[in-house]
Amino acid sequence: MLLRRQSRAKKLLTEKNKQKIARAIQQAEKNTSGEVRLHIESKIKKKKSVFNRAVEVFHQLGMQKTTRRNGVLVYVALDDRQFAIIGDQGIHEKVAQDFWDKERDEMVAYFKQGDIIGGIVYFIGQIGIRLQEHFPYQKDDVNELSDEVSVVE
Repeated sequence: MLLRRQSRAKKLLTEKNKQKIARAIQQAEKNTSGEVRLHIESKIKKKKSVFNRAVEVFHQLGMQKTTRRNGVLVYVALDDRQFAIIGDQGIHEKVAQDFWDKERDEMVAYFKQGDIIGGIVYFIGQIGIRLQEHFPYQKDDVNELSDEVSVVE
C-alpha cells in the first residue's frame, strides 16, 4: 500500500478553517466596497519571486477588474514560508506603505507561533478596517469577487 503525504495546504485548509477565513473576508467586506481574496499555494510556481507570483495570481483572479480598483490579495506559499500582499491601484494610492509593513510584521508574528490561520484572519480584519476608511460601503455595492480561498497544491 502506497501512502501519499498530505500537503501542508491540505492539512491547514480544513473545511472549518476555510469557513473561518471566508467569514473573515465577508466581515471585512461588510462595511466597505473593497474586495479581499486569499490565495494559498504549497510552493511558488515558476520559480518567481513571491511578489511577482502574487501579482500574477492577482491578475489570474481578475482582481484588477473591480469597479473602484480596491481589491487586496493575500498570497501565501506555505512550503516556501513566504507571503505577499498586493493592493490594487485604488487602495495603493490611499494607504501608506507603513500600514502594509506594520500588518506584515503582525502576520509574521502569528506565523512564527505556528498560527497561520490566526494570522491570516487577523490581517484580513485589518484590511477591512483600512478599506472602510477609504472605500466605505455604497448602497449599490455588489460582491465583485468570490470570498472563497483559492488553493493550488
